[in-house]
Amino acid sequence: MKKIFLGTIAGSIAIAGIIYLSGYGYIFKAIGINLKKGPLTPSIDDGEKFPFNVISNSKSQPWKKSIDYNSKKISELLENELKKTRASSLIIIKDNMLVHEQYWKNHEYSSLMNSFSMSKGFLSILVGCAIDDGFLDSENELISSVFPQYKESKFGKHLTFRHLMTMQGGFDWDEEYRHPFAENSKQYFVEDLAKQTFETEINKMPGINYEYQSVSAQLLGLALTKITGKSLASYLSEKLWIPLGMEFPAKWSTDEKGTEKAFCCIHATTRDLAKIGQLILQNGNWNGKQLLDSDYCKRMLSPTKENDAFCYTIWANNETSRISRFFYGFLGQFIIILPEKNMVIVKTGFYNRLEVDEKKRPLQVQVLIDELEGLY
Repeated sequence: MKKIFLGTIAGSIAIAGIIYLSGYGYIFKAIGINLKKGPLTPSIDDGEKFPFNVISNSKSQPWKKSIDYNSKKISELLENELKKTRASSLIIIKDNMLVHEQYWKNHEYSSLMNSFSMSKGFLSILVGCAIDDGFLDSENELISSVFPQYKESKFGKHLTFRHLMTMQGGFDWDEEYRHPFAENSKQYFVEDLAKQTFETEINKMPGINYEYQSVSAQLLGLALTKITGKSLASYLSEKLWIPLGMEFPAKWSTDEKGTEKAFCCIHATTRDLAKIGQLILQNGNWNGKQLLDSDYCKRMLSPTKENDAFCYTIWANNETSRISRFFYGFLGQFIIILPEKNMVIVKTGFYNRLEVDEKKRPLQVQVLIDELEGLY
């Protein structure tokens, strides 16, 4: 028995050594973090698991509540759908007023929840701000103008900011969330995001094919940090959190070197996320001030020829009776914009098995639209 025990220990040490030497040492970090601080898998409540940069607010300007605030009950069909898919919050903004607000699973209006890939859409907004501020000539500027090493790459020398936002970067990267050895798993826990990003080869001509790759967003975030001379959290605070009068400061998770996880992980309240949707609904205008150029806003919301369901890291649906645009994050995070109804819907949750259509759009978005557009 003692020999078996010692053999098991020795085997475990050997396996651990192989894993570490193969470049997967982050797995041990992931296990340690998750055992100490909550769920074993990524969660919207990951805000305390990682270091973070604060996205500061200033003068809080809460939403004005409609006279009809929470006066109507959502349909039984939607209620069951949200419970089944483990929703944590639901907000409806109609005519620039808060009309419906609902929370589940110990969350409330002040709860900071992980945006996951909705943050990719925030990056596209910041690109527009960087153009307005003169840091960029346009979204068609080459990434090699910021990171000269890409001039030496056969395909990388053609890479632009726009390619990164439209997911046409051509990286050697398989977007995979289901196993711990995937690049996405490494990206979530790795200690040096810049190293991982710059070591990812570009093996196809950018701008030809659509392929959703989170490394594109991370490179975009690194480029924005370089050209602005500010952290992403600081720039987001300056350009959106303060001007929009967000109610609460937010957090942007970082690696151990202080680099934001640009591909995900802005932790904010549902109410404040709704203001991002309202800004886009208003073509970048807020209280009479143009925070984002209206022409850029239109380009940002225009689907690409390569994928008519995708814009600048914001999703599109022009095929139903109600045209929509939406930010989409892992586990079912949505900011849905309905221009024809002057409505914004924000929903957060914990569910990783949402059904999608042939263009990878979650079907739940249309359920939310169908059930809520006529409620108020």
